[in-house]
Amino acid sequence: MAEDQGSSERELKFANVEHSVLRERLIDLSAECEGSGAHEDNWLFDRDGQLSEAGHVLRLRVDRRGTSLTYKGPAKFDGKVKVREEHETSAGDAKKMRAILEALGYKVVGRYQKIREEWRLGSIVIALDHTPIGDFAEFEGPDCERVAKRCGFDPETAERRSYLRLYADHRQENPDSPPHMAFTD
Repeated sequence: MAEDQGSSERELKFANVEHSVLRERLIDLSAECEGSGAHEDNWLFDRDGQLSEAGHVLRLRVDRRGTSLTYKGPAKFDGKVKVREEHETSAGDAKKMRAILEALGYKVVGRYQKIREEWRLGSIVIALDHTPIGDFAEFEGPDCERVAKRCGFDPETAERRSYLRLYADHRQENPDSPPHMAFTD
């Protein structure tokens, strides 16, 4: 994992995606599968609501590549494309990094898990995400709208909400749902 991957994220996210159909389209377009079925565990941190009030995100992620710490700035939209400042670095031991964040006064304010399959078509990364609340696809990169269209998606129908916001809305409709969007505790 690079020490700082990019400084700007451009992303389109789509809900209720039939992964088998999208996977076939990606194969037709000669996209390359970069990883399948990898479990991700994501913890979001905040200190007294300071980050969320300003639209910032501080995330600790554990996935097939290891542990990473990510900062995301407030979301802006270029049409339907979500654009955010993003800085990510490897974080070594997840438990130790979490302890450091908590010692600095940050608390876990959300958690979400997903099983991610990643594809690449040129400079665009296409993620097929299976979550406890359904299947999604994310197109990330400088020309994500064009690639999403080539895969049969209408950018006008892109989901603007984060996984954390989607799950909060899900919990309002399903109050007996677990506190976090996770397959396991």
